[in-house]
Amino acid sequence: MSKSLSVIPSKRTEDWWQLRHQQKLEELQEINKSIDILFLGDSITHAWEVEGEKYWQQHFAHRRAFNLGFAGDRTEHLLWRLQNGAVKGLSPQWVILLIGTNNAGHRLDAPEDIATGVQTILDEIQLQLPTSKILLMALFPRSRNTNKPMRQRVNASNALIKTFADGKQIHWLDINHQFLTENGVLLESVMPDLLHPNATQYHKWGHSILSYIEHN
Repeated sequence: MSKSLSVIPSKRTEDWWQLRHQQKLEELQEINKSIDILFLGDSITHAWEVEGEKYWQQHFAHRRAFNLGFAGDRTEHLLWRLQNGAVKGLSPQWVILLIGTNNAGHRLDAPEDIATGVQTILDEIQLQLPTSKILLMALFPRSRNTNKPMRQRVNASNALIKTFADGKQIHWLDINHQFLTENGVLLESVMPDLLHPNATQYHKWGHSILSYIEHN
């Protein structure tokens, strides 16, 4: 039985992606790899440097946090980065992990394949960062309502991914209710493209992260 693409480490070919990988490695060297909170993910995490920049400064800049979000990454791309120096020599107290929505959106991976990709990443993080706690984020909601296939794919993936949390090293945080109306509707005033949060949502996300890790 062939492996899912979601678990096969894959290096992307875009120049900006390879340059960002090198730049991040150099930045870590410059700050002597002294990181307490490490963010791993795709464009939603990457955008802490764009839409979320104001609230990154407010919530995390003074907490020795570091952002390793890369726009467009699927699980296999993050896995490649982890196996090619991204976290070498680090020992953060917390790793904030949000990955998998591009597996759902770009390739329409089955929830089982998305979950297997996330599990493989968790295994790699635990191998390389054995003393770090992992805050595993639920994939953020996509599409307008619960009838949409993409929302259903994400929800099914989350149902599988949440079982990986053990409450000890791997912790589960689902803040999706903060983005939705009472009826589960996702509005453009929250995520303009029904995928990427606006600046206000980064404030909520940052607050939720800190509230959780300060009590665990």
